[in-house]
Amino acid sequence: MGRPRKFEADTAVDRAMNVFWRHGYAATTPQALLDELGIGKGSFYNTFDSKHGLFTLALERYKDSRLAFLAETFEPEGPLRDRILAALRELTGLGTHNQGCLMVNSTAELGPSDEALSAIAESLFAGIENTFRDAIERGRRDGEFAATDDAEAGASSLLATLVGTSILLKMGTDPARADRAIRDAVHSL
Repeated sequence: MGRPRKFEADTAVDRAMNVFWRHGYAATTPQALLDELGIGKGSFYNTFDSKHGLFTLALERYKDSRLAFLAETFEPEGPLRDRILAALRELTGLGTHNQGCLMVNSTAELGPSDEALSAIAESLFAGIENTFRDAIERGRRDGEFAATDDAEAGASSLLATLVGTSILLKMGTDPARADRAIRDAVHSL
């Protein structure tokens, strides 16, 4: 019989997510993860199989948290423009950590070579775009946005703004510049 686990796997995934977010996949060594999580090598590999296994779990956790945030943000009735603006700021980390979006950063780093990442990223980006499209359509019905606005095109533009702004923030651009890009994209709706 093996020794009982002395750490909480869910907490470890959350902490690992932040390590990958700060440093990227390639620069995050297994030892850095062990140090951050405060666990031994055996516990790490028995629980997560590999660095990539933990990375995949962290990306899934990130995706689920971002989609839950969006659902909560857009559930109530009422004006949507300010909520879209707030959602873009939150998703890029503007004003809080200015590290960009973990999924955008990871996709930019690893590209299509990582199939697990690509699948998780596509799911998140489709969920974001669908949420923005639904919000724009709702805003059109409520008269907040012009009835002639193409909700699909608007949602695609907002997703592109999110991706671009995330990269700018990760590069260390002036947060005021990034905020201006976000405000301009939302204002164009």
